[in-house]
Formats: sequence, structure tokens, C-alpha cells
Amino acid sequence: MLVKDIMAKDVITVKSTDTVDTCASLLFNHNISGLPVMDDEGKLVGIVTEGDLIRRESRIQGPAVLEILGGLIYLDTPKKFMEELKRSMGQLVQDVMSKKLVTISPEASAEEAATLLVQNKIKRLPVIDKTGQLVGIVSRRDILNYLFPPGNVDDNLKKEL
Repeated sequence: MLVKDIMAKDVITVKSTDTVDTCASLLFNHNISGLPVMDDEGKLVGIVTEGDLIRRESRIQGPAVLEILGGLIYLDTPKKFMEELKRSMGQLVQDVMSKKLVTISPEASAEEAATLLVQNKIKRLPVIDKTGQLVGIVSRRDILNYLFPPGNVDDNLKKEL
């Protein structure tokens, strides 16, 4: 089975300049957990998830330091702390979205999609065609529906009973 056969084709997207509130509303109203982020030219530039929005409300731990003779020696990089602080205070999608993208072709197999999801510890893959356009999204749920079609699961349960 190919990704194009199991992916969601009507993808709800947001722009990088949309507000976090708009994003949260779309996630809630459409019962989805992530949205591809598009720039003004319609190019995929990121993905924003429930996790990204929840992270805004979590406590940020400062970098570990060692104080010696009145000076500070950073044991962790302050850069990471500053990036997390910026994300936690972000009001726009571009401030909180994940910019590291893992994508897949519509011609790839469902097994390849499952492998990418597991290896990258992600829940959804934007599907990009040869021209670089977003044509769909494949999620863990899509893979599960392919592996365990709803009617077949019910039939197997009845047989076991």
C-alpha cells in the first residue's frame, strides 16, 4: 500500500504568522493534533502540534551553572535555554512550531511511513510531491487503519469470543 492511498488529502494548514490561539482553535475544532505551517508562498516551513502548544505552559529549567569565585561557569548551553524561553513566550505560530521537518513522498510505501514515524518519534508526516507541494498528511492513525482495518478488528474480536 502506498502513502497516497492512506493519507489525508484535505489538510488544514496555518501560516507562520497566524496566532497560537488560531492554531489551538483549529486543532480543537477539527479534532486533530498537528498542523503543517506554510509561508506566504505556500511552501511548507514547519509543523505545529499540541505538544508545541502545551510546551508553552510548561516550566522552563535554566541552564546548570557552577559558581566559582563569584563567576559563573555554564554546564549547559545558555543558547538552548534562550530558545526554549522564546518558544514559551511565543504568540505566533512561527515562534512555537517545529522547524525540523520529516516528510515523505506520496509514492512511498506505508511501511516506509511507519518506519519514519517510529525512527523520528513523531506522530505525523507531511506528504510532499515532486514539485515540493504539500499534497497530504499521513499520521499514526492512518497507518493503524491500514494495518488493522476497523471492520477486520471487530470480526477478529467476535471470533475470539
